Amino acid sequence: MSFLVQLLLAAPPILFALSIHEYAHGLVADRFGDPTARLMGRLTLNPLAHLDPLGTLMIFLVHFGWAKPVPVDPYNLRDPKRDMIWISLAGPTANILAAALCGVVFRILLFWGLEVPVLLWMLRFGVFINLILAFFNLIPIPPLDGSKILMGLLPADKEYKFRQLERYGPMILVGVILLGYWSRVPVVAFLISPFVNFFSQLFIGYKYF
Repeated sequence: MSFLVQLLLAAPPILFALSIHEYAHGLVADRFGDPTARLMGRLTLNPLAHLDPLGTLMIFLVHFGWAKPVPVDPYNLRDPKRDMIWISLAGPTANILAAALCGVVFRILLFWGLEVPVLLWMLRFGVFINLILAFFNLIPIPPLDGSKILMGLLPADKEYKFRQLERYGPMILVGVILLGYWSRVPVVAFLISPFVNFFSQLFIGYKYF
């Protein structure tokens, strides 16, 4: 399969993974009392509402990336510190569930003998990209979800100090990804590969890394 064909086949799973991730954030925030995402039209699975140009490009190039963060106003939340943990967990959880669904369909097709190579490839890639997006976002570097979860767990004084990194977080993140890509020392892959491999093996019997 040529690189161009793979790129075209990868587009739907990638766009769906990004969309369901951000939709889940917005949905949980709405349930906790913050309608900001809904009022801004972000409670949708339409990928055009969620795409971040750089983050999406990074996913296509190196399979690590992000979407445009869903806006959350903590002043609308009943318990901002606690609620932000659940809102931040919603995106990765949605991706893990999406990966599980792709895995179920993949195994059903194999069980029925409906081995359509293109469809199986897309489902397998759907498992991989959803798991990668889930566990990549759990890394505690701003602006990833893991940083917001960590902030919610830290005591107030430690949280304040950690927040000082937010302005530098995106640069650190892109730098780590590009450094690993160019130097062939895959720091991000090293961090997330045990989790991605465990769940991909569980869902479809294949490892990604």
